[in-house]
Amino acid sequence: MTQHSNAFIHPDAKIGKDVTIGPFTYIAGDVVISDGTWIGPNVTIMDGARIGKNCRIFPGAVISAIPQDLKFKGEITTAEIGDNTTIRECATVNRGTASRGKTVVGSNCLLMAYSHIAHDCILKNNIIIGNGTQIAGEVEIDDHAILSAHVLVHQFERIGAHVMVQGGSKVNKDIPPFIIAAREPLTFAGINLVGLRRRGFTAQQIGTIQELYRNIYNKGMNVSQALAYIEENMEATPEREIVTSFIKDSKRGIVREYTGSNPDEGVEL
Repeated sequence: MTQHSNAFIHPDAKIGKDVTIGPFTYIAGDVVISDGTWIGPNVTIMDGARIGKNCRIFPGAVISAIPQDLKFKGEITTAEIGDNTTIRECATVNRGTASRGKTVVGSNCLLMAYSHIAHDCILKNNIIIGNGTQIAGEVEIDDHAILSAHVLVHQFERIGAHVMVQGGSKVNKDIPPFIIAAREPLTFAGINLVGLRRRGFTAQQIGTIQELYRNIYNKGMNVSQALAYIEENMEATPEREIVTSFIKDSKRGIVREYTGSNPDEGVEL
């Protein structure tokens, strides 16, 4: 471990090999930091932090502060950060409450400057959270989602895998997998074609996803009718299962179709 002389590290903290800790950083006692992680100056890591290998945490970040939730009664909870995740300047990750007991940010994620992850959120892997994006409590975000800058996410929302959310959006409905969500109010704005191609989805897989969302958004059916039609008329593929399961499990309902002059705007057919 390389520790600057002006850093404070509680003697009970568990620090792995080859960890670098910059000046004026504070690390509390109930903290675990795994091998190879770099922690810059003026970082605050509080009780309950569990930080993985080879992470990078930049100045001003605060990890595992108590929740901004009036129901919190001081229970023992954690904020868990996966391997190879980068947390930029002044980003904050609060620890959990009795609801889930932990806040989780997965591996290979990027939390940009001034972003906020509230109590009991579950972020999976390979997620990008843009500058100034604010995520309320108990939100779930699936793999490879990208939230652009200054997005506001209402509590209890779920955002599916491979989603792209336009900067400045207000998310108050669930966003199903593989799509772009944009406009005000937030609506379906097409398939995330660029992201899917970058991640190796085949033309056949992308075609299946496009057809799924044509049926959900562009054929005049409500969501229940669209799901019934899909299950009766489309081949059972992994992509079909991912989309239909997400929608069936949604408790807040999904973002709706664009009701402007061109309902297919943004969708490459």
